[in-house]
Amino acid sequence: MSDLDHEVGAIRFIVDSPLSDKVAKFNQVVNKHLEAQALNPFSQTDGRKSPRPVFSKEEYGRPAAGSLSEARSAKASLHICREMLELCTIINDNGISLGENHPHAPGGAVILFGELFNIYTFISDKLVGMLLRARKHKLIDFEGEVLFQRRDDDVPIFLLKPMDEIKEIFKDKESDIRRSISPNPQTMES
Repeated sequence: MSDLDHEVGAIRFIVDSPLSDKVAKFNQVVNKHLEAQALNPFSQTDGRKSPRPVFSKEEYGRPAAGSLSEARSAKASLHICREMLELCTIINDNGISLGENHPHAPGGAVILFGELFNIYTFISDKLVGMLLRARKHKLIDFEGEVLFQRRDDDVPIFLLKPMDEIKEIFKDKESDIRRSISPNPQTMES
């Protein structure tokens, strides 16, 4: 019996040793990595079994929910919203008010591109990109696809909505973006 107790004790020592725990943990990490590589479509390992990705129309071209890329995208969207709001504010403050009865932009303002370019370039060098983005959001309008300095200095840029309405639009967009990236959407404050 003493030999049997000795062997059981030796086996127990080997099974419970810190080295066997480390080996088991290492093997667990290796297996997890191999499983991840098998699912990775860019992996160089043989025997890949990656499923074909399935995206809905809304998900296509968007980062995975909860990912760091999604948080960066939301942060960039907030920055763009603030830039567009600043552009609209500059047009409203420095342009000519059109009044409520104007057919093209009731309650809006108008400014020439050359004048806006001179004002805005002190603030940012991204004026044309912001103009295109603001036009996409139907906040401003101008003739042509892209405006160029000197060639299009006399092209009028119309602010299509009153500034109060634009501020409300961006306030809503900002709260939607903040709510979408918040871990607890109901309690997030700015």
